[in-house]
Amino acid sequence: MKGYLIAQINVKNLDNYQEYLKNVTPIAKKYGGEYIVRAGKYDVMEGKWPYKRNVVIRFPTLEKAKEFYNSKEYEPIKKIRIDNAENNLIIIEGGD
Repeated sequence: MKGYLIAQINVKNLDNYQEYLKNVTPIAKKYGGEYIVRAGKYDVMEGKWPYKRNVVIRFPTLEKAKEFYNSKEYEPIKKIRIDNAENNLIIIEGGD
């Protein structure tokens, strides 16, 4: 089964967050990550959706998604995101 990283993000400091954006993609790709959704326009159809940035990254397996998230390469980049944005993030197993 594929692994998906799903994040909801409200950026608080765009200048600092740019460093995250510049560095995260090559690390995700190293672990087989493919961006399915990366921000973009959306419409709330039900409930409340207080996050302006939404990201979905598909990985070959659940384990690869977790390897990416816990990797030494991602650790300093992850800190940039956490320090400069409000985040919800899950890793979930799913089909193709």
